[in-house]
Amino acid sequence: MGWSQDLLRALWRSLSREVKEHVGTDQFGNKYYYILQYKNWRGQTIREKRIVEAANKKEVDYETGDIPTEWEAWIRRTRKTPPTMEEILNNEKYREEIKIKSQDFYEKEKLLSKETNEELLPPPIQTQIKGHASAPYFGKEEPSVAPSSTGKTFQPGSWMPQDGKSHNQ
Repeated sequence: MGWSQDLLRALWRSLSREVKEHVGTDQFGNKYYYILQYKNWRGQTIREKRIVEAANKKEVDYETGDIPTEWEAWIRRTRKTPPTMEEILNNEKYREEIKIKSQDFYEKEKLLSKETNEELLPPPIQTQIKGHASAPYFGKEEPSVAPSSTGKTFQPGSWMPQDGKSHNQ
């Protein structure tokens, strides 16, 4: 099936006056072509095309980093001229430098945040356990009838409602 598709594609190109101009090849083996604007056999104007022929012909073998970003920008028409190999290598070197610098910055920031967190945190509080929270009389022997206060704590006294008398007496 592959050779028949290639044959039909070649036949179509010869009839449609489509001329591919090889522009470049990247480090992965992908080939890039430019097709000028032309008129087909019906007289319609076909605009220019930018094409990539992948080194891996199968779609399953294609992954997201197989086309360099410079070539992808050229194919999507966000740049006018095709990239050179030197430009691609310089950009790759620059990306690696940025990756190393960001990794160093992240590690330094992690150490600094650890040191400042240890300085800013108060020392752990020592607590005394006097009893269980579900105990009816937490911390005291027995509730008193009169309210008591030491300034820091307040313990309300036990209160019983009066027998139907008004509160203002």
